Amino acid sequence: MGLVKNFFMALSNNAFLNTTAKKVGPSLGANKVVAGNQLPDIVRTIKRLNDKNIAGTVDILGEFVHTRQEAIDAKNEILEVMKVLYDNRLNAHMSIKLSQLGIEFDRALAYENVYEIVKTAKSYNNMHINFDTEKYESLFDVTQTLDRLKSEFTNVGTVIQAYLFKADVLLDKYPDLRLRLVKGAYKESPHIAYQTKEEIDQNYIRLIEKRLLNTDNFTSIATHDHHVINHVKAFVEEHQIDKSKFEFQMLYGFRTELAEQIANEGYHFTIYVPYGDDWFGYFMRRLAERPQNLTLAFKEFAKPKRLAIFGGIALFTTLFTLTLKKKNKQPKSTTATESNAQQQRCIKIL
Repeated sequence: MGLVKNFFMALSNNAFLNTTAKKVGPSLGANKVVAGNQLPDIVRTIKRLNDKNIAGTVDILGEFVHTRQEAIDAKNEILEVMKVLYDNRLNAHMSIKLSQLGIEFDRALAYENVYEIVKTAKSYNNMHINFDTEKYESLFDVTQTLDRLKSEFTNVGTVIQAYLFKADVLLDKYPDLRLRLVKGAYKESPHIAYQTKEEIDQNYIRLIEKRLLNTDNFTSIATHDHHVINHVKAFVEEHQIDKSKFEFQMLYGFRTELAEQIANEGYHFTIYVPYGDDWFGYFMRRLAERPQNLTLAFKEFAKPKRLAIFGGIALFTTLFTLTLKKKNKQPKSTTATESNAQQQRCIKIL
């Protein structure tokens, strides 16, 4: 399982593959997991979900932002989508990434961008803005930004990744904010995060129970794991927890029938809707997070034309992975030290 996850994570972080995939995305069936790249696409998708009593949270894809102008363009695109959601009276909110807004090279610029987004969202009936978490080293920036904003705004929240050892600290830090609880999709060091599925699942369920029992603020339980979903259903019934306190979330294009079934049972439900051309890194992380998604991927991609295109990319990825493997054999004596330094940096803000 570890090798499979490492493979897909390596692909998700490759800039060349992400750029190539932008050009051939539709041919590879990207529209099955991404709701298009034009504003009418996102409107149609969210309307279709709303008609089934399912809300949406929109993620404008894009992670390789290196310049001030790219960060500003990303902000403007988020604002554009927000306006369309509001003008069309859609039941939806936004999920944003700080890396997309310039945090990795200009913190002041990133905060300006985020502030404008949150302030504008407030004027749109207090539309919720969720700060998606990414790699562990970015966690400090997320919490610092959130702490600055939450004293002025109530429409902000973030994600708690259950595989992190410090997930409990974050959960306790934000009882007054809307939170999304996930298992975690990035590859992290064993000094920072649980590594086995059993450990992650156990911690995930424990965090869900803790949150539902100890706060009245809204909680999003984001999982495709029907074992977890059934456990939560039984837990809230046993403890008489009102359905208005939480929702289930899934990704667009995954387990659609189950999502609709849960919504029809009277539970709040939201679909995480990716939008845009930068679909490759997002989709590779979904495969790394839950290898069962390979079944879906094969069903969608196993068509002659798609296989031909994907085969060409696969050939390159094989060579890329072999190169990566060779590099990884080189000794890295500072790995533990660097991981501990990252951990201490994050603990400061917590």
